[in-house]
Amino acid sequence: MLERWADPGEVAELALYLASDSSAFVTAANFVIDGGLSAI
Repeated sequence: MLERWADPGEVAELALYLASDSSAFVTAANFVIDGGLSAI
């Protein structure tokens, strides 16, 4: 666990990935940006 809030830039990186052609084959996925909090 990172024990800090995400920087806006870290969230923006996921948004850019999802908007890019690199994510063309990603379907029905949940992307959790919580610093590992949901893993415990």
